[in-house]
Amino acid sequence: MSANTTQRHLLILSTTTGYQARAFVEAARKMGLAVVLGTDRCHVLEDPWRDGALPLRFEDAEQCAEQMVDFSRNTPIDAVVALGDRPTAAAARACQALGLPYHPVEAVDACRDKYRSRERLRAGGLRVPAFSRHLYTADPRELAGSGPGFPCVLKPLSLSGSRGVIRADNTEQFVAAFERIRDLLSSPEVQVLREQATRFIQVEAYIAGAEVAVEAAVDRGQLKVLGIFDKPDPLEGPYFEETVYVTPSRLPSEAQRAVTDTLAEAVRVLGLAHGPLHAELRLDPQNVARDGHGPRVWVLEIAARPIGGLCSRALRFSSPTLGEGFSLEELLIHLAFGKGVRDVCRETAASGVMMVPIPRDGIYESVEGVEEASSQPGVEDIVITAKPGQRLVTLPEGSSYLGFIFARGASPQWVEDALRGAHQKLCFTIVPSLPVV
Repeated sequence: MSANTTQRHLLILSTTTGYQARAFVEAARKMGLAVVLGTDRCHVLEDPWRDGALPLRFEDAEQCAEQMVDFSRNTPIDAVVALGDRPTAAAARACQALGLPYHPVEAVDACRDKYRSRERLRAGGLRVPAFSRHLYTADPRELAGSGPGFPCVLKPLSLSGSRGVIRADNTEQFVAAFERIRDLLSSPEVQVLREQATRFIQVEAYIAGAEVAVEAAVDRGQLKVLGIFDKPDPLEGPYFEETVYVTPSRLPSEAQRAVTDTLAEAVRVLGLAHGPLHAELRLDPQNVARDGHGPRVWVLEIAARPIGGLCSRALRFSSPTLGEGFSLEELLIHLAFGKGVRDVCRETAASGVMMVPIPRDGIYESVEGVEEASSQPGVEDIVITAKPGQRLVTLPEGSSYLGFIFARGASPQWVEDALRGAHQKLCFTIVPSLPVV
């Protein structure tokens, strides 16, 4: 990694150096920036991957910030981008110390904890599901009758991507879901995170209705919606695996305005100031807001980070000041350096992504039909991220996908059909894994 003082330096914080980190590195280098990676990889070996990465432990955000400030004394840090939820707390503290634009520490910390964010949003007058928080050591049978009633949703406080999220329609399902999430939180993979929030399970009222994802940026306190994604597959449980995202949204204009207005108010209440934002919201079609304009909108999640995985490839932008046809990564890097993004517009074409679901637990061996699927009209790319020999785990315990399918076209429905048509042509070989004895 270059330390050339004639270049501006971008620090990218990521828990891995996977495909999302690589996309940001490529975008930064395309923009002529020097890149420094801050990751929580091996802390024993000196520069194990020989890429000059700054080794950090994201569970200690204060210490991470101090390390970044110390690092900046020899290598100037001009902007910071954080990928995923865990690095955002360190990024906020480092940016505060370095005087760089970012979301405030308190706002980021609230977004990382589903309980704290629910409390702040509810206190600010936003619609959120009824909720309660419980230690994972609690007796679920004692809790089942004291919550918001059935159906309800149980979820960990700090995991993302629908991991550990389970719907329960009665007491027996509640108990089974609680114990299943407790086992997940007790696993070495989660315990190694050393986060206080991993000790709790949240119980929420189930909210029916269409769900959307919103990719946005906050530019000096002002919300800029970059794309509203429809989720055409029903997310009704018992698990909530996301598969297809399509934009622009097919919701009526008044519903889209309600989504944007709700999100803008949530940004104000949480105190988010400058940086990326990814949100999940539900619209209740049976209830109209008091002013009679559009459905009621419920806030499910707000994260102070960009969309995960490779999903950002479904978005392209243009701007009179920033140029034509640039990526979400480039947009967020511009934002991190303090450039305005309020004049940014998403491309006119419809676009979408399918996060290819894992159909069953096992060991991934191979895939057939990629070439045929790629020939589906509208499909731009198919990326299989699973590796031969990789152990696959389905939701709610799993945290990955088999890969991603991308499509563009004249209409959202055409894009959705292209994604589903391509998926039908893929044939994955997954063999049972041997039990551990």
